[in-house]
Amino acid sequence: MRILVVGSGGREHALVWKLSQSPDVTQIFCAPGNGGIGQLAECVNISATDIVSLTDFAQSKSIDLTVVGPEAVLTEGIVDAFEKRGLRVFGPNKAAAQLEGSKAFSKNLMKQYNIPTAKYSVFDDAQAAHEYVKQIGVPVVIKADGLCAGKGTIIAHTLSEAGGAIDLMMADRIFGDAGARILVEELLVGEEASIIAVTDGKTTIPMLTSQDHKRLQDGDQGPNTGGMGAYAPAPVVTDELLKTFMDEIVTPSINALASEGIAFKGVLYTGLMLTQEGPKVLEYNVRFGDPEIQAIVPLLKSDLLALLDDTVEGRLDSCKVEWHNKSCACVVLASKGYPADPEKGVEITGLEQYPADSPVQVFHAGTRKEESRFLTSGGRVLGVTGVGDDLESALKFAYGAIDKIKFDGMQYRKDIGARALKNPLST
Repeated sequence: MRILVVGSGGREHALVWKLSQSPDVTQIFCAPGNGGIGQLAECVNISATDIVSLTDFAQSKSIDLTVVGPEAVLTEGIVDAFEKRGLRVFGPNKAAAQLEGSKAFSKNLMKQYNIPTAKYSVFDDAQAAHEYVKQIGVPVVIKADGLCAGKGTIIAHTLSEAGGAIDLMMADRIFGDAGARILVEELLVGEEASIIAVTDGKTTIPMLTSQDHKRLQDGDQGPNTGGMGAYAPAPVVTDELLKTFMDEIVTPSINALASEGIAFKGVLYTGLMLTQEGPKVLEYNVRFGDPEIQAIVPLLKSDLLALLDDTVEGRLDSCKVEWHNKSCACVVLASKGYPADPEKGVEITGLEQYPADSPVQVFHAGTRKEESRFLTSGGRVLGVTGVGDDLESALKFAYGAIDKIKFDGMQYRKDIGARALKNPLST
C-alpha cells in the first residue's frame, strides 16, 4: 500500500517509523515532513493545512491510505474533503473534530450526557468572566475555547492571575481568535493520565495508557508547552481503572456523539484527572497525542497499518492488537526560548540513526536537513525515547542517548517519569 502521512512533528515521525515496518507498505510520503522523516519517507513540500493540494496529491499518486497527524487540519475538514473524492483517510470528520476544536462544544456535550468533568462556565464577554471569577473565587483554570497547540490553558491561583489570564486571551488575543471565547473551570486535583483509543464508531480499542508532562521545567514549573515528555504505560492506571475509563467515559463519549448524529471514526484521546471523586475528563483530543504516541508506538508489537486500515473499513471488531510487555519513555529536547519564542537554525550534533530493534529511537519534531547537517526548525526539536523492561531502565536508555546530543540552548526536563518511580500506584 502507498501511504501519505500528513504533518511534520515527532508524532508523524513515530507514525512513519512504525508504518515503515509493515510488510504491506510499499511507499510512504509525508507532507511536509521534517529532516528525520526524510530518512524513511519521501517528504512532499505541501503544507499540512493545504487541504486542496493534499487531496490533489493523494489522488494523483494513487495513495491507498492517508493518515492525518495534526488537529488543526482535522477541524478544518480534511477528512470530509478526502472522502468526497473517494479517498481513504484515517481520522474524524469535521463534525466529530469539534470535540477538540471547541472546548465549549465538548464541555456542553459532557454536561448533557453526564460524562464526569470539571464544573465550568463559558464566556464571550471579558467583564462577565471577571465577575464570575470574583464570585466563585480561586484557584481556577482559564481555557481558550479554540485550538492553541496545547498552550491555551492557564491555572490561576490568585484573582490577579485569573484576571490577567482573561485579559491576555480575550483582550490581548495572545491565542488569536481561539481566545475570543473562554472557559472558566474549577481546578481538578489528582494524578493525570491519558487514554488514547482507536474507534471505528462501533468498536473501540484502547492503546496503552500514558502520562504527559506539560510544564517546561522540572517539578512541573514554568509555562505550559505542547508536552516535554511522556511515558507508557502509566502505572497509576490499573486494568480495573482502565475498564472504568472505557465503560464510563470513552465509550459514552462516542455514544454521545452518535446520539447527536455524529459518527466518530479515528482517534479519541481523553485527558483525565484521577480525583478523589473518581476520574474526570480534562479535555478531548481527536488525534494521536504528541509526545504520548512516541512513548506508545515503540511498544506496539502488532502491525500499525492493520489497525488504521481496519478502523477506516469499520472492522475493528476483528482486529487483534498486541503489545510488548515493556515500558517506554520519551524526553523532548526543546529550543532556546521555547515555548514563547524558539530559536531556529541551530546545528544539532551527536545524532545517531538507530535500527528498528534498538531500545533507543530519536523522533525528529522541529528539524530540517541542510546537506549533511540537521538544524533546529521549531520549538520542540527531538523526542528521545527509550524502551526497557521497566520505566527506570527505559528512562536510562533515553537519558543516556540525550547525553550524546548537543545544540546551543537545548533545554529538557530531567524528571520525566520521576513521580511514577517514586510512588507508582499513587492517585
